[in-house]
This record gives sequence, C-alpha cells and structure tokens, in this order.
Amino acid sequence: LVNRGIVNFVRLAGQQEEAERRVTQALISTNFAAKLTATQIKEVASSLQSLTTFGDEAVLGSSALLLTFKDIAGDTFIEAQKTILDVSAAMGQDLKTSTIQVGKALNDPIKGIGALRRVGIQFSKTQEEQIKSFVETNQVAKAQGLILEELESQFGGMAEALADTASGALDQMNNSLGDLGEEIGRNLQ
Repeated sequence: LVNRGIVNFVRLAGQQEEAERRVTQALISTNFAAKLTATQIKEVASSLQSLTTFGDEAVLGSSALLLTFKDIAGDTFIEAQKTILDVSAAMGQDLKTSTIQVGKALNDPIKGIGALRRVGIQFSKTQEEQIKSFVETNQVAKAQGLILEELESQFGGMAEALADTASGALDQMNNSLGDLGEEIGRNLQ
C-alpha cells in the first residue's frame, strides 16, 4: 500500500514535470513568439487552477498547444488561455479541442471566425467586417481583441462559475491534493 502511494506521488510529479517541459519546449520551438516566459505561463496556469476546476497541468498542456499558434502573444495569449477554459466549460469539451478552435481563430482571424461559426459560436456581420478590416490594415491584435471580446460575452466566467458548485469544489480539492502529491513526489525522486 505504501509503495503504491509512493508510485502515485512520483507519477503526479512526473505529469506536472511533463506539462512544464512541453511549455518550455514549445517556447523554444517557436523562438518565444508568445513573448512570455515558462515561469509566467506556469503562474497563469496556477492562478487559473485556483479559480476553476482545471488542474494546472491540464492548463499547461493547453498552453503548450496554444504556443504553437505563433501570432498569439503577450496579454492576448494570457486572455486566450482564460477564454479557452471558459469555452471548454461552456461547451462541455476537452481543452485540446477548445485550444485548437480558439488558437486557429486568433492566429488567422478571418478564417478563424468561420471555423468558430461552424461549432456554433456566432459573430455579427459588423464584427466580421471589423475583423476583416483590422486584418487587412495589419492590426491583427485588434482583430484578436474583438474575437476575445465576443467569446467573453458568450462564455465569460463559465469556468469560474462551474468551480463554484459542489462538484466544482470537489474538483478543486482534488487539484489541491494533486499539487500536494506532486510536491511529495518531487521530494521522493
């Protein structure tokens, strides 16, 4: 029984380490296009874990994937990561799917809103025209901001709202216990 517990703690530490390494390698592979450090992304993941039901290693996995979309950087990246959690929570889908959907939309706003439309996320004609105009005048960050604004208006706060339920509290407790297990596992390695 003790051996099984030790193995589980080491496994938890290993999963966290893998998630962190994915982020670091994605940053290196993309030549730090996101203009963020691994430490900053780790802090964002930890912060989001404390507010939602998503564990930090799951958020880091999403971040590593989001980093492959090289036109998403800085505050836009951080806002996108939060939005991805809200979209996943609202649509009942995994983080990978939401990360790809939001990442594609922000990386190529004109095509991306079409892809979002196909999964039920709607933009007004005016918004679509504004996004197109921003992209055509090389104001991609403004187009990304408009997309994130609309996603916020449709899904904003969903991940936090679900954390504020009985099952959400249980998920958060499990995440905290997982963090404790990771720490024990790191010390056992």
